[in-house]
Amino acid sequence: MSIEATGPNADQIAFWNGDAGKSWAKNQALMDSMIEPLGNIAISESVISAADQVLDIGCGCGATSFALAKLGANVTGIDVSEPMLGIARSRADTTDHHVDFVLGDALTHAFERDYSVLFSRFGVMFFADPVAAFRNLLGAMNESGRLCFICWRPAIENAWISVPMGAAIAHMPPMPQTDPRAPGEFAFSDKDYVAEILDAAGYKEIEIDPVDQALTVGGASDIDQAIEFYEHIGPLARVFSELDEPTRMKALDAVREAVQPYLSDDGLTLGSACWLVKARL
Repeated sequence: MSIEATGPNADQIAFWNGDAGKSWAKNQALMDSMIEPLGNIAISESVISAADQVLDIGCGCGATSFALAKLGANVTGIDVSEPMLGIARSRADTTDHHVDFVLGDALTHAFERDYSVLFSRFGVMFFADPVAAFRNLLGAMNESGRLCFICWRPAIENAWISVPMGAAIAHMPPMPQTDPRAPGEFAFSDKDYVAEILDAAGYKEIEIDPVDQALTVGGASDIDQAIEFYEHIGPLARVFSELDEPTRMKALDAVREAVQPYLSDDGLTLGSACWLVKARL
């Protein structure tokens, strides 16, 4: 089964099924190890039990889906990325957990099951029309349903990206102005904007709280591994891919110098800043 890059989210579907999705799938162990502490916070706050039917939105390679299933819940993971879902399904073959995966766009997918929990770890910031997406997801919830997701606060508050980006930017051409609310990692960085989306989509009892957590970037045990992570995954990877080779090497050297002070025996450790968002039907 494959997914066509059509509809409102066509650009995101194409992106996550292209080189970016393949790179994330290839490096999923590094990414999972980095953001697992944040996913665990969101899972804990979701108060999952064996009675729950959970929809894991933007499940990627399935790490959170399996973690939720370990608590006894029945879990459906949904994602637009065929490469990442391929990893998730291959991992599911080796487990006894109650997990299934759907290749689909949560903005337009016709859900056939009533879920008691809508969950996401950094998977809901990529909708072209977030109000329509969350309204569609609202229709997938049962009468006692609840929502819990974690998303990034502004990039400047996230040292794991602001430190290397600040170093690299001096070697980059001027970047065009972009809509800070356009689909992307930091689209939900504005707390009030997130609340407006959920309110407009019909959610109640909206709670949005800050979460601060130190992260070991890409599981890096040495500086070369850290640089490889930044080069191939995340916001910086997209920028690096558009630079000519001499400029790219200068930018990478600048990043290496900037993050070096944060490397210890425990790995490359920098701070992260997120929103934990909860709501009900």
